[in-house]
Amino acid sequence: MTDTSQRGDRDVAQTKHTVVVPNSINMVSLLGPGDEHLALMEKAFSADVHVRGNRITLHGEPAELALAERLLDELVTIIRTGQGVTGETVERVLVMLKAETTERPADVLSLNILSNRGRSIRPKTLNQKKYVDAIDKHTITFGIGPAGTGKTYLAMAKAVQALQSKSCTRIILTRPAVEAGEHLGFLPGTLGEKIDPYLRPLYDALHDMIDPETIPKLLAANTIEVAPLAYMRGRTLNDAFIILDEAQNTSPEQMKMFLTRLGFGSKIVVTGDITQTDLPGGMKSGLRVIEGILDGVEDISFNRLTSHDVVRHRLVGRIVAAYDEFDARVERTQASRG
Repeated sequence: MTDTSQRGDRDVAQTKHTVVVPNSINMVSLLGPGDEHLALMEKAFSADVHVRGNRITLHGEPAELALAERLLDELVTIIRTGQGVTGETVERVLVMLKAETTERPADVLSLNILSNRGRSIRPKTLNQKKYVDAIDKHTITFGIGPAGTGKTYLAMAKAVQALQSKSCTRIILTRPAVEAGEHLGFLPGTLGEKIDPYLRPLYDALHDMIDPETIPKLLAANTIEVAPLAYMRGRTLNDAFIILDEAQNTSPEQMKMFLTRLGFGSKIVVTGDITQTDLPGGMKSGLRVIEGILDGVEDISFNRLTSHDVVRHRLVGRIVAAYDEFDARVERTQASRG
């Protein structure tokens, strides 16, 4: 419920709205400990905010107040789903509202992909939800973006979900061990010891999604396979959810080899960051050229995530954005000299 009133001629462009929060909503959850969420709202909008009981009075320009009311409505909806609201939640809702998307932020942040040990895995940005939806709708999906955008983590959550729902019979996780030359022969130790450092991040993510005691059994039964990309050659992968991680470190030939492993009843997700290629000098990245080859092919989706989708510490997003801006400046300088 909202009450609206206009102030006098002296302040005719200013509007006062009063939002009445339902009694079922805990005001501390809504406004945050120490009014942290309220402070974020005041910072985001050119509006005066006053709270008395369950009544929040907003005073400012109509457009700003409309956004502030939508923010409150989205936060109330999220709280009703049983989720906790944090300062990060408030900031993510604000970003989506200001992007003027047709999707409700509450719908994006409430989409539950997977739950394990009381922890739920959900998309946290609009682009992440679009990426997750693309995985559902397409046989081959590409997730391209900087570190921390959740591209591999969400793909793995969808793979575990598919295994649990029996829409696939196994999960195959692979990445190129490019730092080891893909040949691995010159490194000391057994084959497992040689490849472990390159596959460890995939194991770590699995431990977040599956009870740790069951992972060795699933690996022993080949229900989950974690292997270097070189091991995919010559195989046809049926009824599997296959993830190629760090795909920026594939050559065009390796990318073609991998994609043509696709068998019946399978789904492929390819993830990578084209700005972080570790290939030897002069070698083209298969991920960098693939969109020009496959763009427009039916049942293949390309999804780009940006610094706005970084879900690590908020400073990581700012660091990624600063690097992007620096790279753009360098390119402009080089272009002007050329």
